[in-house]
Amino acid sequence: MTTNLIKACTGIENIDEAITLLEQNNWDLVAAINGVIPQENGILQSEYGGETIPGPAFNPTNHPAPAPTSSSSAFRPVMTSRQIVERQPRMLDFRVEYRDRNVDVVLEDSCTVGEIKQILENELQIPMSKMLLKGWKTGDVEDSTVLKSLHLPKNNSLYVLTPDLPPPSSSSHAGALQESLNQNFMLIITHREVQREYNLNFSGSSTIQEVKRNVYDLTSIPVRHQLWEGWPTSATDDSMCLAESGLSYPCHRLTVGRRSSPAQTQEQSEEQSTDVHMVSDSDGDDFEDATEFGVDDGEVFGMASSALRKSSMMPENAENEGDALLQFTAEFSSRYGDCHPVFFIGSLEAAFQEAFYVKARDRKLLAIYLHHDESVLTNVFCSQMLCAESIVSYLSQNFITWAWDLTKDANRARFLTMCNRHFGSVVAQTIRTQKTDQFPLFLIIMGKRSSNEVLNVIQGNTTVDELMMRLMAAMEIFTAQQQEDIKDEDEREARENVKREQDEAYRLSLEADRAKREAHEREMAEQFRLEQIRKEQEEEREAIRLSLEQALPPEPKEENAEPVSKLRIRTPSGEFLERRFLASNKLQIVFDFVASKGFPWDEFKLLSTFPRRDITQLDPNKSLLEVKLFPQETLFLEAKE
Repeated sequence: MTTNLIKACTGIENIDEAITLLEQNNWDLVAAINGVIPQENGILQSEYGGETIPGPAFNPTNHPAPAPTSSSSAFRPVMTSRQIVERQPRMLDFRVEYRDRNVDVVLEDSCTVGEIKQILENELQIPMSKMLLKGWKTGDVEDSTVLKSLHLPKNNSLYVLTPDLPPPSSSSHAGALQESLNQNFMLIITHREVQREYNLNFSGSSTIQEVKRNVYDLTSIPVRHQLWEGWPTSATDDSMCLAESGLSYPCHRLTVGRRSSPAQTQEQSEEQSTDVHMVSDSDGDDFEDATEFGVDDGEVFGMASSALRKSSMMPENAENEGDALLQFTAEFSSRYGDCHPVFFIGSLEAAFQEAFYVKARDRKLLAIYLHHDESVLTNVFCSQMLCAESIVSYLSQNFITWAWDLTKDANRARFLTMCNRHFGSVVAQTIRTQKTDQFPLFLIIMGKRSSNEVLNVIQGNTTVDELMMRLMAAMEIFTAQQQEDIKDEDEREARENVKREQDEAYRLSLEADRAKREAHEREMAEQFRLEQIRKEQEEEREAIRLSLEQALPPEPKEENAEPVSKLRIRTPSGEFLERRFLASNKLQIVFDFVASKGFPWDEFKLLSTFPRRDITQLDPNKSLLEVKLFPQETLFLEAKE
């Protein structure tokens, strides 16, 4: 099984090479895979939420890969990829925790541990000499150690201890205790008999008894047979919460083993024949021996686990799904801490809209988490797998996560109705037939054009690595489908763009034609208006001319008793106007005569030649004799500027 897994992960087809690689790493699967393919995303290297299998790190300089043979052609491309990766700088992310602070550090793998400490010295204001940087998978390391030699994943969690510095002062003991209750403690627990290490996260409000029950689920060692090392001397009562037990924060190491007893063999046989996986009360002896008094194990543990819970995850018969999920999220955080998947708040239909009914590039998988408080696997699955940092990070990047609680019959029936409507009767029947101890379930849903497809149903009896691999497998299927959808969408958008461009060009053409037509109509209307104004002005002039012509006194004869002045007026066109006036006539009569011929005096000047003078500037009430236009005179008209 192990060789098949390493062949699948590395591409090595030769089983002898796979076995040789495992032997070089003391059969440490994670180290063997990391030695061949450095993990950029840190998936195969367990982080604080998951299980860590101890083993020496694989160093390519100390353990050269076996020489390729004729049957190992599949192995050579993997090595070539690795050489290409090693030539490129690789960035490592570190989340460093110190008391109530978190510092994010990003460095190339060619840097040293000392450079991390230098950055922390500036951020935390702690001298490097007083600082102990802990949390390395390979144990304590020197400041001169190059990060690349540690074969670290891309994302890493470390913590700083300062044993030489006094703890920060607090205003009161109650305030410090309340702060500790809100903190998360990492317990690195070593199972002595099998030399296996577990990294478990617990909130400060969790009790020592809860830790021991979780360890029972993992090791099958009943609480009363657990022999512990590493608990502080102040941890004298199993009902004491971790915040007041004196554990080192943020990380504390413990060792557990099985207490020797004469009846050990018989007890192991009894444990193998029972389905009990969890001790749900601080008095472990009473529950383990409950079957001797005719009490069913499931009833005992169901009552005990219910008694431990302060409130249900979700109200029964909730009218609004969003309100129900708000309570679910709040209760989940209070039980398992704030490091958990971001649950979508809203109806299942709204989650579909968010995940599937967007552009192909923005689509995600939908993960439906089905919770059940009566399952013995729920507590471990939630705290150790679903809340693992690697799982939380992967889900937030690639999934929309929606949750529902099936503990209450009404909520279970409501979800089955939703399931039947959205996924069909087959999926609904599959969930309906699941036994309580098979919960919690994790459904991976992928949206398709015509329906929603359930890619995977993950049960609660899994590990962090297996859960991650199944999520990645679903992601591979989704990515392939997404690429096809993106291609189809791009082609459809290209066709629509061409059609839009054609429609836009046609619209602009219509607008241009309409604009030309409107401009022509405006021009014609303006010409008509000007023509009307011109006609009105001409009619007005003609009326004025006629009125002036009619108002002129009659032209005197050449032989008249009164003196007569004969005027000869040259027009701008070269024609001459001649008329006789009485010498006693006013100059205004001459002006009216000229205006009656179409030359109004406000537009034309009447000038004399010798001497040159502007007659229109003279007083029009004076007589022709007074202005010396007697007995005859030649004048000419000139348009005013």
